[in-house]
Amino acid sequence: MKDLIEKLLLEVGEDPSREGLKNTPERVEKSLKFLTSGYMTNIDELVNGALYHENYDEMVIVKDIDIFSLCEHHMLPFLGKCHVAYLPNGKIIGLSKIPRISDAFSRRLQVQERLTNQIAECLDSILQPKGVGVVIEALHMCMSMRGVQKQSSYTTTSSMLGSFKSDARTRSEFLSLIQPQGTRS
Repeated sequence: MKDLIEKLLLEVGEDPSREGLKNTPERVEKSLKFLTSGYMTNIDELVNGALYHENYDEMVIVKDIDIFSLCEHHMLPFLGKCHVAYLPNGKIIGLSKIPRISDAFSRRLQVQERLTNQIAECLDSILQPKGVGVVIEALHMCMSMRGVQKQSSYTTTSSMLGSFKSDARTRSEFLSLIQPQGTRS
């Protein structure tokens, strides 16, 4: 990978041997391996048995999970917040596993729509809950830095499964609870 990055530097008109770029190929390689480490993540190992039988039937929400990913079209970052909820069906998951699952899927070349679905479908498969809801709000550098060049445009995607899709009250409760403090009606 280092050779490819050095060639890329040459192609954009840079001198890979100049002082500031001498170690850039190694740094970029390390960075790209981290930013795409989700391909190597085993979800079963990540969850590590942190599933518990519990007679709890109200909504569980983990909100404002930081999301960082790379757009598969331009390999530029997109970043924002992920909000995840589920309605247990006799089983709960360790709360820290939800952001870890979100990270596993975001550390791949992505589109926001697929990322949203992957998180929801993963939790649905693991927990078999009454329902799952995922909302992601993200700023895309491919829209901010190039292309349309709109620096304040956020994209919002959602994936609603089970009761979050079929029951408007459940969906509405979730969407209300993920609103920033002070804006809830």
